[in-house]
Amino acid sequence: SSGINAEWPLRPGETDKATMDFEAPEVGFLAKILIPAGTPDVKLGVPVCIIVEDKDDIAKFANYEAPAGDAAPAEAAPEPVPVPVAAPPPPAPTPVPATPPPPPPPAAVAAPPPVLAGSRIMASPMAKALAARKGIDLSQVVGSGADGVIRAVDVEATPVATTPVSAAPVAAAPVAAAPLVVSPDGSFTEIPLTNMRKAIAKRLTSSKQEIPHYYLTIEVVLDDLLSVRSQLNKEGAGNFKLSVTDFLIKASSKALLDVPAANSQWADTCIKQFHNADISVAVATDNGLITPIVYTANNKGLKQINSDMSELKSKAAEGKLKPHEFQGGTFTISNLGMMGIQQFTAVINPPQSCILAVGAPQKKMVPADNEKGFEIKTVMNVSLSCDHRVVDGAVGSQWLDSFKGYLEKPLNLLL
Repeated sequence: SSGINAEWPLRPGETDKATMDFEAPEVGFLAKILIPAGTPDVKLGVPVCIIVEDKDDIAKFANYEAPAGDAAPAEAAPEPVPVPVAAPPPPAPTPVPATPPPPPPPAAVAAPPPVLAGSRIMASPMAKALAARKGIDLSQVVGSGADGVIRAVDVEATPVATTPVSAAPVAAAPVAAAPLVVSPDGSFTEIPLTNMRKAIAKRLTSSKQEIPHYYLTIEVVLDDLLSVRSQLNKEGAGNFKLSVTDFLIKASSKALLDVPAANSQWADTCIKQFHNADISVAVATDNGLITPIVYTANNKGLKQINSDMSELKSKAAEGKLKPHEFQGGTFTISNLGMMGIQQFTAVINPPQSCILAVGAPQKKMVPADNEKGFEIKTVMNVSLSCDHRVVDGAVGSQWLDSFKGYLEKPLNLLL
């Protein structure tokens, strides 16, 4: 016999094991948070908060400490099996009744999960990213998933006619820092791994083990770009200040449209080729590296890209980036030039196929047709790391040639 798979509940890139919103069944006021946000390895059934019906009762739990015994709710004790009583001797007129078993102790009741003010929109990470890219307000989308969860197919079926509404950020409870462990002889200190550091280690290790990297390096002359940048910043009169990174983002997006094979991803059974350039930019934070995304950079001007990057960097520094603002992207830029690094190669950010490593601008003597026979130019080395399953050497070279052309003739970026 055979059958037909009518529909997959998830789209490629979605998961039912992602961080999900849970709508509390109780109505009330959040009086006490017992488990801080971000606490790792929380066991199922552990009370996470206290909810009260009356707002005046919140103050009663201000100094409440969860007892050590609340690590997990106790299971109900099994009912004792009654012990059979021996039959009385024949002369006895009646049998002796068995003693009824004592009632089982009541099970400990876990506190219900926290309730946050305002309604919450439940959607998969892929659906959130797609909605942000298309400018769709998720509150206007009807979810077809379990319990009304919005999936990517729901977003795709929604016409682009509403203005996205920014949700007010919810302040996360402070996470208690894990204690440092010093070796007995004092020669080293063990620093506990944060969730971000674990994620970085897992993704980059997987990238180097599973993706066949190769690297291409080229030198770019920046004098014309720096001149145009200076003129635009003067005309901005302090309203904006374009950076070299803004030009790199724009030039990368234009080159990706010129060479669409580089704007692709390996998907095991096919190669996904994207129609827009969503540029991830590596940003260093106190907690680790994160890659906020400038969506549809190919359709944005330098001023808008500068504005987007300023906002994304501020959110990254404050730890307020939402998942769709750093998960996804079709191409990544890593710029260590501001730290004085002249050249390096970067690890591909999966599932993307390319990442551009940007070095520091430096003065260099180059041959010229003048009396001296040379001139001083400002040059910069860039290295492209490519996934050889998707981007062949010739394709990577074509992309670099297009990228270099936009930087050395920056007025073409305005076309």
